[in-house]
Amino acid sequence: MRPAGRRLRGSGLALGRPGADLARGGAVHGGAEGVISPVDRGGPGATEDLSHDRSLPNGNRRRIDLDWLRIIAFAVLIFYHVGLLYVPWPYHAKSVHSIPAIEPLMHLVNPWRLLLLFLISGCATRFLAQRLKTGPLLANRSVRLLVPLLFGMLVVVPPQSYVQAVGQFGYGAGPLHFYTAAYLGGTERICAGTCLALPTWNHLWFVLYLYAYTMPLIGSTVLLRPIRPLFLTLTSWLAANGAFVVLPVLVLIVARAVLARSFPPNDALVGDWYNHTVYGAYFLLGYFMVGQDAAWTVLDRCRWPAVIVALGTAALAWPSKAFPFPWWSSILHQHDTFAIPLYQWSTIVAVIAFGRRWLPSTDGPWRRYLTEAVFPFYIVHQTVIVVAAYILKDLGWSAGAEAAMIVLVTVVICFTTFEVVRRARLLRPLFGLRLERHSPSFGRS
Repeated sequence: MRPAGRRLRGSGLALGRPGADLARGGAVHGGAEGVISPVDRGGPGATEDLSHDRSLPNGNRRRIDLDWLRIIAFAVLIFYHVGLLYVPWPYHAKSVHSIPAIEPLMHLVNPWRLLLLFLISGCATRFLAQRLKTGPLLANRSVRLLVPLLFGMLVVVPPQSYVQAVGQFGYGAGPLHFYTAAYLGGTERICAGTCLALPTWNHLWFVLYLYAYTMPLIGSTVLLRPIRPLFLTLTSWLAANGAFVVLPVLVLIVARAVLARSFPPNDALVGDWYNHTVYGAYFLLGYFMVGQDAAWTVLDRCRWPAVIVALGTAALAWPSKAFPFPWWSSILHQHDTFAIPLYQWSTIVAVIAFGRRWLPSTDGPWRRYLTEAVFPFYIVHQTVIVVAAYILKDLGWSAGAEAAMIVLVTVVICFTTFEVVRRARLLRPLFGLRLERHSPSFGRS
């Protein structure tokens, strides 16, 4: 089984490169959700409920705002992936239309969204670790992450690869032949070289990476248990002294300066050292911030300075995206090692801080329903987008009508899938839901 396909490079970006490994699915960069910039990027978070657990100390429970941030992030992801149909960045399918006006906006979202999701996933993992012992925790993460990953690679992702093979490489056989001979069998090549590695995980790379970060972390907590009090004291001291504001941006600066060019993002797991450094660091950041009230307080105090920094660094990059003057792009390129990390982290600080103030702080049926729906939505949404775009491509619709229909179809099919899956006990694990039927309802509060 081969991992992600060949990286197709996009144009250089000031706020994250959009070139993506199309076999990845992107990266919520995708992007990567991201660094930052693969096209299929975006992940489900840790798939766990971040809301309150009365068995935990006050500082370690009730982060409904983070649940809402994750829900909003994946709502944005649908629009982002639809947007990839209309910009010149590599993607699994393309519309006959282009919408240049949305490209600068996508550049601004691209650099930080995946980092935010890994941070939230780290928080969710910590909340789960506080409720489960090591053995059940390992089993939970393995079942809730690996089963959907394998199911997705075998069932959900193949239509994306087929559409890409037909649309970009002129593949002429039918979908069943493609699945048996090219996708699984390996007896038929789509093109010379490695233009499309099969099978692949596409947008489900996020699930794999999340699992890859979670397992060593759980093992480390067991091995380091004897020094846990010392470690907690050190973490508290760092939180109280603002280290959780400074260290995250330093990690991004060092990674960009040292690793970005030698190990560009590939979402293939192996050799993806830049991504592992930044995503792994933000996953750990979220994990260790749980219970550190001082860290969240410092972030809250920095919300307005973060807005100023984010707007300032974005203003540097915007002209090079909206109005690509060579002289401005050259100046920006000389400073992107610092400007992009500052933009990424300051935006995340602002989003978290204002989210904590403005998003609902009390639980309710909408939050519970949508929190469980996020992972099934994530699993199926990109396949729906790619197939819908392929079907609508030659119907002669305007760009606006086509895009609106793709969004509508995606939302309807995602909701329908979730409604079916949450009621079918045997289907639930395939979409990352608990095996027992525990389906949220709008009628319950």
